Amino acid sequence: MNKEDSIEKQILSSTYIYQGKIINLRQDRVKLPDGRETEREIVEHPGAVVILALTDDGKLVMIRQFREPVNEVLWELPAGTVEEGEDLVRCAKRELEEETGYYPRKIKKLLSFFSTPGFCNERLTLFLAEDLEERSKNEDADEFIQVKNLKISEVLKMIKGNVIKDAKTIIGILYLVSSIEYTVYSEERRS
Repeated sequence: MNKEDSIEKQILSSTYIYQGKIINLRQDRVKLPDGRETEREIVEHPGAVVILALTDDGKLVMIRQFREPVNEVLWELPAGTVEEGEDLVRCAKRELEEETGYYPRKIKKLLSFFSTPGFCNERLTLFLAEDLEERSKNEDADEFIQVKNLKISEVLKMIKGNVIKDAKTIIGILYLVSSIEYTVYSEERRS
């Protein structure tokens, strides 16, 4: 065993406590590197996509919706859960159109990250969507979403002012402004 492996835990057993439509909750019995045993509660999630959708005039497509777990209306990037067997690109296109009415003619995978790896295996994949075609929204029956296109400078102020509180949105926006894609995009729009 090399030094890097010495912090890994060994799963001894797993028991499902709850299995739902979107998430499962399981309890694992694990053996720690020092030989002790303990329990871990794990939320299983099928994964999701997050979309940085940029309009032709350089604005970012943002949504607002009420989120029951935090009892607040949040500003977010369009996002959604991957359906069983669904390709990530297809999911990103579907979710963007459902939530905003925009369909991307150009889409690029940027990166993947975990939402809350301390207790959940949800992997989020961030996409850049451009060359947007306006179509009609087709949100789920239980979704009530407002769409607004905002300047990147406005969105950054909203992050600094704690108006945007959603981690996936903050990660996506900060990735965008720190990336070469944004620099090139901004320079193209100025010329």
